[in-house]
Amino acid sequence: MRIALFITCFNDTMFPGTGRAVVTVLERLGHTVHFPQEQTCCGQMHFNTGYRPDTLPLVARFARTFADYDAVVTPSASCAGMIKENHPLLAEEYGNEALRSAVAGLVPRVHEFTEFLTDVLDVVDVGAHFPHRVTYHPTCHSLRGLHLGDRPQQLLRAVRGIDLVDLPAADSCCGFGGTFAVKNADTSSAMLADKAADVRATDAEILCAADNSCLMHIGGGLSRTGSAVRTMHLAEILAATQGAPR
Repeated sequence: MRIALFITCFNDTMFPGTGRAVVTVLERLGHTVHFPQEQTCCGQMHFNTGYRPDTLPLVARFARTFADYDAVVTPSASCAGMIKENHPLLAEEYGNEALRSAVAGLVPRVHEFTEFLTDVLDVVDVGAHFPHRVTYHPTCHSLRGLHLGDRPQQLLRAVRGIDLVDLPAADSCCGFGGTFAVKNADTSSAMLADKAADVRATDAEILCAADNSCLMHIGGGLSRTGSAVRTMHLAEILAATQGAPR
């Protein structure tokens, strides 16, 4: 199976360790991971702010860049949702027949990381060891968009040494929502305060999720209150074998 990593522009710029963690896990499971250098943004920011026609070149670039791979894996439920839900929509609205066909053929091969492990590779135990108290936040895109269900929790429960605790009101939004946090700062801050309080109530050392964007938002809120809770992408926990968070 030819597997490609779609790191996403956000992770590549701010959290490159997450991409390395994905590669570590997949290589541990015996797979070779390719990284197409031509990849760039999926277009979510453009699409969500109303620049729909301007998103089309990014859709075309994505389809062209990943056309030859059997699976495209991304550590972002948000970007995976954009590709699966909105790339076909944009290709239908603004693209030609060739682009519509390319997108339709590629989208079923695009997988969020935890979905790829559990559904495609049929793996739950990835050989991780992480002896820390951890709580998991199901981001809106993973929960309501991709409907990942308990796939992330299945993977976390199989980690050796982990103390996985439930997050109160786990299905509530953290308030990030991309540009929502900028355009509706007061509302976003109130939602963040509630989420941060729920995280602190778990006495967890680590908060993890399938989207670094939400982790950045919540982590910022926690740090401003002096909380010692750290944030880690789920892939980094699954990549750990010595138990020491980075």
